Amino acid sequence: MNQPTCSIMSTTQRFTALDVFRGMTVCFMIIVNNQAGSAPFEPLEHASWHGFTPTDLVFPSFLFAVGNAMAFTMPKMAGMGHGKVAGKILKRTFLIFLIGYLLSWYPFVSINSAGEWLPKTIDKTRFFGVLVRIAFCYGIAAMMIHFLSRKAVIYASIAILLGYWLVLYLGGDYTMLGNIGVPIDKWLVGENHMYKGEGVPFEPEGFLSTFPAAVNVIIGYFAGVLLREKGKDYEGIAKVLLAGAALMAIAYCWNYVFPINKKIWTSSYVLYTCGISLLLIGSLVYLNAKTSFRTGNYFFEVFGKNPLFIYVLSSFIPKTFNLIKDADGRSLTAVISKDFFQKITPGAWGALLYSIALMMVCWLVGYIMDKRKVYVRV
Repeated sequence: MNQPTCSIMSTTQRFTALDVFRGMTVCFMIIVNNQAGSAPFEPLEHASWHGFTPTDLVFPSFLFAVGNAMAFTMPKMAGMGHGKVAGKILKRTFLIFLIGYLLSWYPFVSINSAGEWLPKTIDKTRFFGVLVRIAFCYGIAAMMIHFLSRKAVIYASIAILLGYWLVLYLGGDYTMLGNIGVPIDKWLVGENHMYKGEGVPFEPEGFLSTFPAAVNVIIGYFAGVLLREKGKDYEGIAKVLLAGAALMAIAYCWNYVFPINKKIWTSSYVLYTCGISLLLIGSLVYLNAKTSFRTGNYFFEVFGKNPLFIYVLSSFIPKTFNLIKDADGRSLTAVISKDFFQKITPGAWGALLYSIALMMVCWLVGYIMDKRKVYVRV
């Protein structure tokens, strides 16, 4: 009688690798988004326009992780009616959107030059944002995955990436204000509700670029399916790694005519970031399943088990600190940064230390929640 082959990866190990990968993205999102100081830490800056830095990998990797998790949760909906599934998807999409929008609006008050607290009106609240993009990308991907066959989802994803390229090519150019996404966002939400961190109304998480971003989720989903179905031997892991290398090669070639660009989320950027994410998740699965290397696993798992709550907390804390002023009118964030971290090491390194400290505070909260088995799910 043939002996059964030994599985190199259990379900627990798959979820461990997923939690670690997702936790890594949340950890670095906190560090990248919360540098306080006169000069940010340059290696953690995004590419100014075309091009790629390691920081540009963080957000798309989180979207990839959303899809990866869906490979294990979507099958649970298989026995439900289409109406019930659509309702669950729309409900989750709306809740994540609402959390993101309220977080953008928070703290709901502002302080004028006289020190008076005034209501923060909704007429200038940013509509799009990180959580809003996550919500819409999840909704689009989940609907496609449930209602279409796997082959149809693949063809539709290719059509989205090629169609987005065509729309940008015919509708303008690949510059910040020349791309067609800007007038679409102005028409949909108005300039008052757009991101102005670039000095002009420009929305890096705008409506049009949401569609290629949803492909990050879809590719993450198929990676999860492959590991779920064939991750019991080397074949599944090898296919994930090879797919990652292939997507990076395609993206590199495509970059010559459709540049890799995070801020307009080009199709080449989708393939490039998904390629790297595939290499990372494949390597993590292998390390957790076949080797004894576990260094750092639990640290990142803490973030990965409560990703949404911890991400919201990382924004809630500095926003709240900005409301607390000293006698000179400086916010608590500025006081902590300038009077403590900037005195330890001035400039960019001080800004980095502040963001790492905030990250560790969020980790400690996540650690306490994990020890008490408290997991916030939406």
